Amino acid sequence: MDIDKNTINKVMAILREEVRPAEGCTEPIAIAYAAAKTKEVLGCEPDKMKVFVSGNIIKNVKSVVVPNSGGRIGIEVAAVMGALLGKPELELMVIHDVTQTEMKKVVDWMKDHPIEVVHEHAPEKLYIRIELSAEEKTALVEIKLLHTNITRIEKDGKLIAKRACTESSFNTPLTDRKILSVELLYNMAKVIDIQLIKPIFERVIELNSNIAEEGLKETYGVNLGSCIMKTIGQGFYGYDRKNVCASYAAAGSDARMSGCAMPVMITSGSGNQGMTASLPLIKYCKEKKIDHDKLLRALFFSHLTTVHIKTKVGELSAYCGAVCAAAAVSGAIAFLDDEDLNTVSNAIINTLGTISGMICDGAKASCAMKIATGIYAAFDGAMLAQNNKSLHGGEGIVASNVEETIRNIGELASSGMQRTDDVILDIMTHNRR
Repeated sequence: MDIDKNTINKVMAILREEVRPAEGCTEPIAIAYAAAKTKEVLGCEPDKMKVFVSGNIIKNVKSVVVPNSGGRIGIEVAAVMGALLGKPELELMVIHDVTQTEMKKVVDWMKDHPIEVVHEHAPEKLYIRIELSAEEKTALVEIKLLHTNITRIEKDGKLIAKRACTESSFNTPLTDRKILSVELLYNMAKVIDIQLIKPIFERVIELNSNIAEEGLKETYGVNLGSCIMKTIGQGFYGYDRKNVCASYAAAGSDARMSGCAMPVMITSGSGNQGMTASLPLIKYCKEKKIDHDKLLRALFFSHLTTVHIKTKVGELSAYCGAVCAAAAVSGAIAFLDDEDLNTVSNAIINTLGTISGMICDGAKASCAMKIATGIYAAFDGAMLAQNNKSLHGGEGIVASNVEETIRNIGELASSGMQRTDDVILDIMTHNRR
């Protein structure tokens, strides 16, 4: 099938916007980035700090370890690391170069200076505002909707930069995601010039595989990835592609959620989604000895299908983003096995129809277990589809085709789970370690 050049250019632009390197869970890193940018505007080291964040930011920062922090968690740590040691030009790699020696400065500053954290009841699910001061100097940086999307900068009370940003308009500087569909991505994955996508996905393979290997050999979180492999050897699990692929994906999350400083290639603003969309396919191709170029094409399909589904769900919600990536992986497995568009679509439907009730209760060690659950469902969904079986349209949230099913998922996540999100946050804020 011929794909016109304009469409290819738009899809490649989306790919470059969504699949990029980041270190650590993206929400604390976004706080660190905002703080580093605010310090840059202030022009000196601050002596006071205020951090205003939306509920979903609180949810995703509360329990996850900040990279290079010496195992520390929390909004305050991320903000002070960014303000004192961050390099804003590195964006989501803002605290990549922080050393343990430098962390002493952060710890000392936190002992001696006030940090006020405020739950901002903003309409945006992703909202961060940092206010710093030093004697008579003040600075403010605001981020909305995307992790590096600065919408307001103030210095000494004067507005120096502002960009209108609402839920309906924030995509205007980005490529319109409405162009995406499972059919388009399937057809593009078949024929796209491999050289266009190779630089991006070779980096995906390198970075995401590195952190998965780290998670398998070292102690992180609950070590689900290495425990699966260990119990395969003990006979608790069988050695098969489903278990091996689930182990590999979980291992990456084990490491990342527990503060491993190794960067990963994220998708839709999430390292866990980036790893879910890639690591099972990398391992699947290795196990089946599938051609490397075919792996690159499957990764193209998986990552952009994740973006397509996640666009409907929203940047942050009570709906676990790993489900979006797992559904994309299910379709990509069928793609790797040379199945047609109908089978690939049914694999996605089967997965979405099975695990769409999985909630997001913040970034933390248990994300690895949710990712593994997603991969198990992805294999089941692909297996059924390849045996000409699919969940019936009109039953539950499953519609008669993949695009309508994805729209239903978006409605469930963005509208139906708003109250769920509020209840989760309320439970989490009263739930102490």
